[in-house]
Amino acid sequence: MLRIKNFRVALRLSAILVIFLTLMLSIFFLVIDLQPDAKILTLLIFLLFFFFISSVFLIHYRIERFILNKIKGIYNDLSPSGVSMSQQIVQSDMEVLRQSVQKFADDKKLEIESLKEKEDYRKEFIGNISHELKTPLFTIQGYVLTLLEGAVEDKKVREKYLKRTAKGVERLIYVVKDLDLITQFESGIKTIERTYFDVKQLIENVFDLLEMQAVKNKISIGLDREYSQSFIVFADEERIQQVLTNLIVNSLKYGVKNGKTEVSLEELNKDKILVKVSDNGEGVADEHLPRIFERFYRVDKSGNRKAGGSGLGLSIVKHIIEAHQEKLLVESIPGVGSEFSFTLQRVTKEEKFNED
Repeated sequence: MLRIKNFRVALRLSAILVIFLTLMLSIFFLVIDLQPDAKILTLLIFLLFFFFISSVFLIHYRIERFILNKIKGIYNDLSPSGVSMSQQIVQSDMEVLRQSVQKFADDKKLEIESLKEKEDYRKEFIGNISHELKTPLFTIQGYVLTLLEGAVEDKKVREKYLKRTAKGVERLIYVVKDLDLITQFESGIKTIERTYFDVKQLIENVFDLLEMQAVKNKISIGLDREYSQSFIVFADEERIQQVLTNLIVNSLKYGVKNGKTEVSLEELNKDKILVKVSDNGEGVADEHLPRIFERFYRVDKSGNRKAGGSGLGLSIVKHIIEAHQEKLLVESIPGVGSEFSFTLQRVTKEEKFNED
């Protein structure tokens, strides 16, 4: 398209030059009072036509070179420092250059949009962490000031306020420890220590640990069915226990009265086992699913929490599973329930025996 426009400009300029030259010749012949014959007129017309064609291509070439040099200068200024001309897609073909500049502009636009998204995420993260730290800090401050103002003399009030202060400190410790754990995973400092263990047995241990909380929330927890065989996996047992605990606790928080939370095991193939944690709780709308593993992200925008915790449980789950280089999936329907599932590296008893 640009080349066609340049060619049209060259045609117009050449036509103007030919018309101007014709007028000058006509004036010249009038001044010297010369009447050219047919041969001279034919020769002049041929020369004018040749001049026209030559000037069209010459002007077109010069226009292209002029534009090309200007764009090259702009392109070089915009290109990252340290990139040599041989690495840049700058050619004499105007269409290729146009496509190159367009691609460069599109890449920069995506980069700017990505930076804007990161900035929005940073602002949201700072707001969320401020909220998480502010609530227990103000609670602790309120109880301590009340005690300092004289309530410390009352034994019952003192004991009650100190216990509540301790809970606030415990909440702060949860947030700081979980943030530290996520930071270690993201920076690559925290590594996983793989061992062989029976994930079915680990699930039953987690059920024992959370039995009291499940009874308190009036939600039943257990395996979806009886499993006669064991499921030996090669993973970090402590971290997978943390994953299962966080997922089950999350389902207990947002479950319904007299609801249920089930864990199921499925052999995907000889190398992978799929662990599913499903419930019939509140569920999550589709627009929230892509972000539920972000730090402090709330489906409930009011900022209220039904239960305690650091608000980092699902984010920790994501980082632990990614550190194992495994897959983490989630499906949820509002009012029906949610299902979180993740894969683990499976090993047979024979493989475990050979390794031992």
